[in-house]
Amino acid sequence: MTIQISIYVLGLLIVLALLFDFMNGFHDAANAIATVVSTGVLKPQTAVAMAATFNFVAIFVFHQLTVAATVGKGTIDPAVIDQYVIFGALMGAIFWNLFTWYYGIPSSSSHALIGGLVGAAVAKSGTGALVAAGLWKTVAFIVIAPVLGFVFGSIMMLLVSWIFVRSTPRKVDKWFRRLQLVSAAAYSLGHGGNDAQKTIGIIWMLLIAAGYSSAADAMPPMWVIISCYTAISFGTLFGGWRIVKTMGQKITKLKPVGGFCAETGGAITLFVSTALGIPVSTTHTITGAIVGVGSSQKMSAVRWGVAGNIVWAWIFTIPASAFVAAVAWWIGHHIM
Repeated sequence: MTIQISIYVLGLLIVLALLFDFMNGFHDAANAIATVVSTGVLKPQTAVAMAATFNFVAIFVFHQLTVAATVGKGTIDPAVIDQYVIFGALMGAIFWNLFTWYYGIPSSSSHALIGGLVGAAVAKSGTGALVAAGLWKTVAFIVIAPVLGFVFGSIMMLLVSWIFVRSTPRKVDKWFRRLQLVSAAAYSLGHGGNDAQKTIGIIWMLLIAAGYSSAADAMPPMWVIISCYTAISFGTLFGGWRIVKTMGQKITKLKPVGGFCAETGGAITLFVSTALGIPVSTTHTITGAIVGVGSSQKMSAVRWGVAGNIVWAWIFTIPASAFVAAVAWWIGHHIM
């Protein structure tokens, strides 16, 4: 069913979606650069420039927009989509991103967006508007993504320790200062590939609902794809510095070899998830990988109190953004 929406409101919602995408990059920049900055391999300005570049380069790597399809068609019933649902979803996600950025809490922009969609859709049509299969897959990866990051990060650290067991610390540090540039680039590539597609999915579902695109289309318009990758790249370029310290130093102290293992473990998780069309949290993934690297050396190397506080933020992300989205949906009816 095609909704009646003015071109001005449509344009406003697309701008709001791109603002969320920008904030996604801004908020999650810490995920991609925290380890490479905290180990001293790159200066902050150089790190964000590199991360932003590879966020955009992901457009040429991840041709199949499987994550966008999951967000756009597999989270809530497309029949309930209208300007008020999209407005509510975006406002819920933007609110949570601003709140967690202000307090320096590493949380998931992805799950804030999913929570926003859920809250706005339920406010309009009740729980029957939810697509259980897509939601359960997303919710399951709240646990699975950090576990995979933990496992891959730990395995990488153990493999590297075994391979370089006879090398001097100075030689290992020299090698991994160079290799960490590769791992940071790979993680930024995975970040752009998974996260930009979530906003593509939002704009795509809005265009379909408004009659400017067809549900039968295999791909959204190219301008949508380019705009979303550009917005997240610029967001990363400006960086969310409040979160960098938490991710890079407060969870566990990292050296270049640990940073390489964490980023590589996280990148593997993101590449696999994107290929499967699962919208995952880059925050959850890299946090799990950092904890895995720290605990593979010794359990006391991880500040479990800090890690526990981060997990609490993960738990509250979807309910909090859903609540704000429901309120914003109601407000939207009175101002749009």
